Amino acid sequence: MYLKEFEIRWNDVDANRHMANSAYINFMSHTRMSFLTDIGFGHKEFVQHGIGPVVFYEHIYYFKEVFPGKPIRVSLEFQGMSEDGKFFTFHHNFYDYKGRHVAHCEMMGAWIDMEKRTLTALPKSILSVFNKVEKAEGFKWLTKEDTRKFAKQPKDLA
Repeated sequence: MYLKEFEIRWNDVDANRHMANSAYINFMSHTRMSFLTDIGFGHKEFVQHGIGPVVFYEHIYYFKEVFPGKPIRVSLEFQGMSEDGKFFTFHHNFYDYKGRHVAHCEMMGAWIDMEKRTLTALPKSILSVFNKVEKAEGFKWLTKEDTRKFAKQPKDLA
């Protein structure tokens, strides 16, 4: 499990004086980018391969309020990936300074070709890195059907 610690800043707090939902999203994003950089797949490699990550969804479950003044830790667990690396799932857990579990998130994403603006598989060199990364308990090899499990479709305004 990958862990990253954060200080809860003034701008991470909402009108209720607890951590805002946007802060959870920002901390998860920062944790993912730190994880990717630590395994050798950071911004330089994104540019080199012409790809970037996109988020399909982030389902967050809040258990306890979090307040400023004490650090928070955010985990990342590698939950799933398609065989070509195009799709991936991570789970994030949030822990307060005492190690109490305060929130959980399930997220799914994919890789986008930055020039064509279409989803793309990972280059073999990066895919081999992901194949060596520690996989979470319950890791699943994803199919395209897994990306549609919530059956959400866009509905344009008439």
